[in-house]
Amino acid sequence: MKKLKRFTFLLYFSLVSISYIQAQKAQNPVLYADVPDLSMIRVGKVYYMSSTTMHMNPGVPIMKSTDLVNWKIVSYAYDTLGNSDELTLSNGKWDYGRGSWASSLRYHNGIYYVSTFSGTTGKTYIYSTKNIEKGPWKCVSFKPSLHDHSLFFEDDGRVYMVYGAGKIILVELNADLSAIKIGSKPKVIIENASLPAGANTGLPSEGSQLFKINGKYYIFNITWPKNGMRTVVIHRSDNLTGPYEGRVALQDLGVAQGGLINTPEGKWFSYLFRDFGSVGRIPYLVPVNWEEGWPVLGDNGKVPAVLDLPASKGLIPGIVASDEFNRTKAEPLLPLVWQWNHNPDPKNWSVNKRPGYLRITTSRIDTNILLARNTLTQRTIGPVSSGTISMDIANMKSGDRAGLMLLQRKYGWVGVKNDNGKRKVVMVSDQKGTVEGEEVPDGQQTVFLKAHCDFKNRTDKGYFFYSFDGKTWKSIGEPLQMSYTLPHFIGYRFGLFNYAVENTGGYVDFDYFRIETK
Repeated sequence: MKKLKRFTFLLYFSLVSISYIQAQKAQNPVLYADVPDLSMIRVGKVYYMSSTTMHMNPGVPIMKSTDLVNWKIVSYAYDTLGNSDELTLSNGKWDYGRGSWASSLRYHNGIYYVSTFSGTTGKTYIYSTKNIEKGPWKCVSFKPSLHDHSLFFEDDGRVYMVYGAGKIILVELNADLSAIKIGSKPKVIIENASLPAGANTGLPSEGSQLFKINGKYYIFNITWPKNGMRTVVIHRSDNLTGPYEGRVALQDLGVAQGGLINTPEGKWFSYLFRDFGSVGRIPYLVPVNWEEGWPVLGDNGKVPAVLDLPASKGLIPGIVASDEFNRTKAEPLLPLVWQWNHNPDPKNWSVNKRPGYLRITTSRIDTNILLARNTLTQRTIGPVSSGTISMDIANMKSGDRAGLMLLQRKYGWVGVKNDNGKRKVVMVSDQKGTVEGEEVPDGQQTVFLKAHCDFKNRTDKGYFFYSFDGKTWKSIGEPLQMSYTLPHFIGYRFGLFNYAVENTGGYVDFDYFRIETK
């Protein structure tokens, strides 16, 4: 009996010890938020990563880490791509799911480069700076738009891009990166990059990332065999122009698209992402070992749940953050966690007109919240997250709608509508229309609103609440069934908005936005 008790105690102690050790290590996904199309570099002991945010501005976020797990947004490559109707939500046009796509981040001869491309403008963009965290960024652009390209600096000083879908193409650029080199003809270097995953291709290989390691060239691609899952394919060659041999590098959980990074201590990882429902495409790290000159991804071909890296401290405040809208003269108007839905209209928002508040003023008539200018957004994060706002509605005009939304094509929002002076709390969704709640009491100037997201096990439910005192909360409307849709191609976001359907010039003042993970 004593031996049994001792065995039970030792087993319990071992399990507790294992749990404790795992709690001190990083878990996959390393970021439970929409941070897709990763490109990563290490400069000394510091890592930088770029990602895709498409129609959000400023665009191409740059994140910084010292351990590959805990990241903070430190910069953006651009403020806006241009001023077309699609980019400014004008004349009924929009740019959802477009804007700028997968970027390529590089460091060469003391200069940082991040390149991207846009189906909206039809251009390829290359941004450069000596200070990746503070800028300024210089921009050159040219046509055509090179799909899912990888910027590559060769040892002899020549510069190339590898790009394409299915067929992988190499092209040389001018030394100043301003255009495709005159006389340089695009060359197909891999005829069918999907082939290692089988002939029955659904999504042709794309998302190219090119690396030169120990004298060999490696090209990472993602492909998606029919009736299969997203798959990592790697091709290798002794020469930049080929010939290339390829193999499947990872086929597990649909984790794919990315590249390679190593630590100062010599450990290798592959950074990849996974489609994970309405929260978006979330980053994973997979350990890499080298065998006969090939990077071998995963633990026996599997994506591990626990990594030999420091534990995450959470995504707040590096990726998302609360904001009381208090600003000193030395601080930027908006922290980097915020992005505008499309190009903002700078004349009609302010954090200075009423110190301690974000003011959004209507300047035109809109028929749809997805067309509203100056919707200010942050990512939602998993497994659960809530956003809460306090909003002063005293200066709304008839026809104004203002509040807090969960932004995607299948959106939902809770807020206040003012019709002929009657102010009423409403919950509106793309799926169910409008659910009316209480009238705002006479003399009530402040309304509190909350949106809660449940992404656990891909539940993908959104819940909405309101309060007149910030303490007692009432639910409103049915839960929103959130869904990741390709027309928007981005995970759900919290959005602060005010738009008009009758009169312009009304405004609301947001006192705070607070995010929680419970």
